Amino acid sequence: MELKEYQKKTLEQVKHYLGSLAEFKAKNEKAIEIDRELSINFPLKAWEKVIGTTYYSKKNGLGEELPAFYLKIPTGGGKTILACHTIDLINRIYLKKQTEIVLWIVPTTQIYRQTLANLRNREHPYRQVLDISSGGRTTILEKMDRFTKLDVEENLVVMLLMLPSASRRNKEVLKVFKDSGSFGEFFPLEDDGEGNEKLLKEFPNLDYFGSENSFYGRIVKTSLGNTLRVLRPIIIIDEGHKAYSEIAQKTIRDFNPSIIVELSATPPKNSNILVNISGQALNREEMIKLDMHITNKASLDWKDAILAAVAKRNILQKRARDYEANTSEYIRPICLIQAERTGKDQRGTGYIHAEDVKEYLIKQCGILKEEIAIKSSEKDDIEGIDLLSKDCPVRYIITKYALQEGWDCAFAYLLTILTNPSSQLSITQLVGRILRQPKARKTKVKELDESYIFCFRQKARDLLENIKRGFEVEGLGDLAGRVSMDEGDTESVEATKARAIGYREEFKKFEGRIYLPKFVIQERESWRDVSYEMDILSRIDWSEVNLEALADIPLGEMRAKEEKVTVGLSKDEKKVIETKEFTAEEGGLEINKVFVTRQILDIIPNSWVAYEIGKKVMDIFLVKYDKKTVTNNLVFIIEELRKYLEKERDRLAEQVFRDLIKRKTLWFFLLSDKGGYKLPNSIRVKNTSKKLVRQDNTPIQRSLFDVMPEEEFNEMEKSVAIYLDEQGKLLWWYRNLSRQDYYIQGWKKHRIYPDFIFADTDDKKQDDYNKIYVVETKGLHLKNEDTDYKNNVFDFCNRLGQQRDWRELNLEFAEKRIEFQVIFEDEWKARINKIFGV
Repeated sequence: MELKEYQKKTLEQVKHYLGSLAEFKAKNEKAIEIDRELSINFPLKAWEKVIGTTYYSKKNGLGEELPAFYLKIPTGGGKTILACHTIDLINRIYLKKQTEIVLWIVPTTQIYRQTLANLRNREHPYRQVLDISSGGRTTILEKMDRFTKLDVEENLVVMLLMLPSASRRNKEVLKVFKDSGSFGEFFPLEDDGEGNEKLLKEFPNLDYFGSENSFYGRIVKTSLGNTLRVLRPIIIIDEGHKAYSEIAQKTIRDFNPSIIVELSATPPKNSNILVNISGQALNREEMIKLDMHITNKASLDWKDAILAAVAKRNILQKRARDYEANTSEYIRPICLIQAERTGKDQRGTGYIHAEDVKEYLIKQCGILKEEIAIKSSEKDDIEGIDLLSKDCPVRYIITKYALQEGWDCAFAYLLTILTNPSSQLSITQLVGRILRQPKARKTKVKELDESYIFCFRQKARDLLENIKRGFEVEGLGDLAGRVSMDEGDTESVEATKARAIGYREEFKKFEGRIYLPKFVIQERESWRDVSYEMDILSRIDWSEVNLEALADIPLGEMRAKEEKVTVGLSKDEKKVIETKEFTAEEGGLEINKVFVTRQILDIIPNSWVAYEIGKKVMDIFLVKYDKKTVTNNLVFIIEELRKYLEKERDRLAEQVFRDLIKRKTLWFFLLSDKGGYKLPNSIRVKNTSKKLVRQDNTPIQRSLFDVMPEEEFNEMEKSVAIYLDEQGKLLWWYRNLSRQDYYIQGWKKHRIYPDFIFADTDDKKQDDYNKIYVVETKGLHLKNEDTDYKNNVFDFCNRLGQQRDWRELNLEFAEKRIEFQVIFEDEWKARINKIFGV
């Protein structure tokens, strides 16, 4: 599963912090060896070095400093896949282990079931990440499952636990802390008084029977809770903001975790937020369905809202069928309906009941019975059903509260609210359920890339406030402006509409006449945009990859570190060591060429080629090393193979790209009829959008369009835009929108969307321009290989532009030039000054 850009940056930040954490932890351990008084708060030191913001220290049940941080990821942002990758990074960088026990805590039954099913499915991306991390030795458990010391020593053990189980005041879940014979091997025997006291000295917070003065002394309880305390697990808390009761926090830390990672769209106050992903980041990566359209029926009859939703769903179904015919990708739009009552004995009490809605859909709207499901605490028609399957008939799901948390289905496009308008929580808590984009990418069919809400009798102002609150709850507060009201069906709220903004009066003569070059492919007498998969990746000759170069990678012959170390609970240490070595040798990860192939298919899309390469690589190492060494290093080999293949893919893709230019199959053209890009004649701006202004609060003057919404800029981009606007030699500037406007498709998959397009003033004609600048701005923390690539592509564009006379292509561009630049945060002002000769 290929990660999105913001997910890659998230993991880079996690990796950076864990590296610093490991460094300061090692220093702390050395200091403690000399004198415990020299101990340092190593999580704080690492945080100060990497993040620099306030760090809120925490301690585990042993009173030790506890590394704990938040990943703030909005709903639909892939929190679980990031959690799986984070487990891998913690083991590799911080704990330096391949096997470990992970306590994965979730807040609701719905999330528990989904997470458990996905982690147990070996074909699911979550499980595949864990399998790669553990070398195929992953075990998924529930709290009532038994496990042994050998399981933990030789596997990555992930135990799922419901948040209520973290409350020791809940009598129903005291089994976690109840004495059990299932975990006896983790503890000394009952008559081993010395062993029990030694363990209690090491772990003072263990539960035990008896007292120091009793005849048998203190005997440690052989409970799951005590076992976890001894094993010091990694703890992952999904929806971490729900775990902030005093009891829950204390109990979680009392498990003596080695580290805590919390995931949430809305972390509570005083949280250590390591990564903060905005809603805009998800939107840029095509993860969510926006804009969101609200139809508020003025009618007093709830059936009118249902009818409008059914009509819209039918339109979406037609678009989905057309989309499937063109792409073979299946979508079945689902409408969620929130009724006022679902209970068996609550029908006929004056409230809108789920069965009333179902009856209306069948009798009045002609919906088939099997296409309607009810989801409530008493009735669950979608339990165990794969809603994304082509065989699933469900098109309408009626609920009250059952879908509010942890329920995700990318086919959910419409939400119909039938509850009382005074119930403010209805929309707030359900809005996130219809935001996920199928397959996390836009279909390019406008209606299938947006979401829809239908309601009735709502006050427009309250309605929009609840929607906004819903976005904030889902961590998408910065996208609240992407909501529009359907006019005509409700009271008018002018401020919520979007309007078209045209060119400034002084720039209207350029309307429809500003062109930018793009890379295009000629097919007979027509032109089309270059496609990375079709035109570049498919032409790579993988036989040119020198796999023998991998043979120089040294493999370690030692066993994994954790297989050498015992926990010291057995008096017969020799026997324990012998057992571990024997079991690991018999039960270690086998060399499986199909398994290797699956790990590189996202790099080499041809499965046959990927299999041959995987096979050759395994053969290369098996010639040089014995099977046991290769087996123990298989995860390392796959990691190195992926790095090497990615570099080779990009190298060969660049060769293909340049060769296509040389053979005049690929062109860098300016004319729109040959693939060039023309700046839009207007832009859409919400009336609620705040206008970008200069530092002195005066309006901007030189933007191509009359209004530029401030929400489209980050802080650096805002500074650049304002500085540009104040340049005397600038004629006009335009903020190029990512995923929407002008882009350059180079030899790597991801398109380059520059941030700014601006023009200088022609010295001879003050109302015209001489050169257009296409500029990408970059923060210092983003200087990396991707930046080098963009620089290379832009340099290539500049060279190609110098080789052509644009007059050959378009009279509008006679004697005009185009220049591409990448500008960094520490130099942007100087570079702009240079451009304008300041």
